[in-house]
Amino acid sequence: MELVIWRVPTPVRGSKHTYKYRFALVENDVCTLRYDNEAGKGDHRHIDGQEFAYEFVDMDTLIADFRVEVGARRQK
Repeated sequence: MELVIWRVPTPVRGSKHTYKYRFALVENDVCTLRYDNEAGKGDHRHIDGQEFAYEFVDMDTLIADFRVEVGARRQK
């Protein structure tokens, strides 16, 4: 599991907040879960190869949401 967060001076294109982030869970050398906000796409998440929109509330909520999904995957 890796969490990378940058504070940026202006929002990344597609986002409304001043964070750039990449959270990833890699299992058996495959990224199975990722939250990020790459330029132009805005806030979203990747789950088992599918992409879904993510509504950013604040950084604490983002981290908590990611950790909940990681925990659920680890229990399987």
